[in-house]
Amino acid sequence: MFKRNPRSYARTVLEFFYPRGGWYRAARYVIHRIRRLPDPAHRIARGVSAGVFVCFTPLFGLHFLSAAMIAWVIRGNIFAALLATFFGNPLTFPLIAEVSLRLGSRILDQPLRIHLPRMVEAFGQAAGDLWRNLLTIVFTSGDADWTRIAQFWDSVMLPYLVGGILPGLGMAALAYFLTTPLINAYQKARIKRLRKRYAKRLAESAARADADDEAR
Repeated sequence: MFKRNPRSYARTVLEFFYPRGGWYRAARYVIHRIRRLPDPAHRIARGVSAGVFVCFTPLFGLHFLSAAMIAWVIRGNIFAALLATFFGNPLTFPLIAEVSLRLGSRILDQPLRIHLPRMVEAFGQAAGDLWRNLLTIVFTSGDADWTRIAQFWDSVMLPYLVGGILPGLGMAALAYFLTTPLINAYQKARIKRLRKRYAKRLAESAARADADDEAR
């Protein structure tokens, strides 16, 4: 009766680039979940900074794990770190990737060999080459070919990795200093609301008790 219709592949891809309800609603949901985490504001802010920093690394597919590990090392809230990886999304990744590649190429003093559209294809090819090499090593006696992966490392991975450090640290610091007072203010306001609600219930209970005493 209440069976859900499975989503098609096209629908899944569409919702990755544009979530149901839009990016604004998705962002509000993430912020709401972060604010309500049961942890001190500074720990939540550390987790957020870890998640934001990871978004500037080219470790696609490992962002959750990387964010959790960094949050654990700096004693931040791990769940906040996972939520904060939402900062890296199809809307922000093009800018992050282009800035990181350009900055990394300058730092390494090498020409910018690849741009954003080609970079996506390069990551896909590198993942395929890596998978084929692993299968070759494990299941056959043939020799793995690392030529294209080495080229990918030199032209994409290393510049992206190096170039993402400075903007990543900058955005992580900004996220920390913005998040801490916001979470503090929200938590204080929430405690105040809870105390008012508790006092109101106590007053209502006392009023009912007085009414019962008068009725007797």
